[in-house]
Amino acid sequence: MGDRGRWKRFLRTKLRSAGRQVEEARRSYESGRNQALADLPTDDEGRAKLVCRRYAERRAVDLDEQARPVCYDSEHTDCQGCVEDIREGRIETWE
Repeated sequence: MGDRGRWKRFLRTKLRSAGRQVEEARRSYESGRNQALADLPTDDEGRAKLVCRRYAERRAVDLDEQARPVCYDSEHTDCQGCVEDIREGRIETWE
C-alpha cells in the first residue's frame, strides 16, 4: 500500500473516531437533559410545573432543548437562578 492508501486509511480512522465521540457527547447531553426533565413534575401536556422565581407564581412551562423554561430571559438574574436550580435539581415545583 502506498503513502496515499495509508493516508486515506488514517483519515478514515480519525473521522470515524471523531464521529463516535460526537455521537457519545450527543447521547450524554440528551441523557442529562432527560434526567433533569424526569425529576420535574409535569402537567397533562408534558409541561414542567415550576414556581417562577421572577414573578413568584406557579407556572406550567415547556422547556427548550437546554432544559430552560421557554419564558427564560438570559439577562434577568431570577431567570438565570431558575435555570441553575433546574440543573441542580433544587427548583421549587408544585403538584
